[in-house]
Amino acid sequence: MGETELKVKLLRYTPDPEGVVAVAARLCYSADDIETVTGKMKEENKAKFINKLLDMGHLSPIEHVSFTFGIEGVSRSLLAQITRHRIASFSVKSQRYVSEMADVDEGFSYVIPPRIKKLGLEYVQEFEAQMKQIQKWYNYWCEVLQEEGKGALEDARFVLPNAAETKIVMTMNARELYHFFRLRCCNRAQWEIRELAWEMLKLVKKVAPAIFVSSGPDCVSGSCSEGEMSCGRIKEVRARYKELNA
Repeated sequence: MGETELKVKLLRYTPDPEGVVAVAARLCYSADDIETVTGKMKEENKAKFINKLLDMGHLSPIEHVSFTFGIEGVSRSLLAQITRHRIASFSVKSQRYVSEMADVDEGFSYVIPPRIKKLGLEYVQEFEAQMKQIQKWYNYWCEVLQEEGKGALEDARFVLPNAAETKIVMTMNARELYHFFRLRCCNRAQWEIRELAWEMLKLVKKVAPAIFVSSGPDCVSGSCSEGEMSCGRIKEVRARYKELNA
């Protein structure tokens, strides 16, 4: 198996997400019943009403729509970061029940950090050799612990590295995605979760452009919020965001 690559797919999302948000928001400012409010919400008015809503900072209506992603080719290191976003639901490939036992030359899947790749082939090969050694250790403990009965995998996994690949199904509502993109699309975010965030943003913009019209790191729609810790590359970030909307 060896090195793996990031794959992100939008599996499901609330049908007509912009319609749901627009109706929910309109209801807050209308004396009409829900059926009447829904009937008055014409297609061409949805984006206009949502833009007004976002300008007001009235974000609770966008919590009514959610998006479910299938994520592969990410490390256990990323898993530790992304689960800090607690207003979300996660289903994760289990190392307790899914064995990583394999021939050493095939081995478990893992992520190689870009900084190691930049050092050159010699260092990539060293990293790969270390993963093979870990595979040997893992196989060894699986075999030894299996003789002790059930539960071998949950203890053998202790020697697996943060680089080991995992797979995730994750669901977030639109408001939490706003928060997620603000933090994780930022250049100050760790490289792996940053690349995941940009891929997710690209996917949701395709199906709900009005909702995510200004979503992204703070610097794409205003000033950087990192202060002295700013990456100093606002033009670069804005150029990437512009490409996303092209």
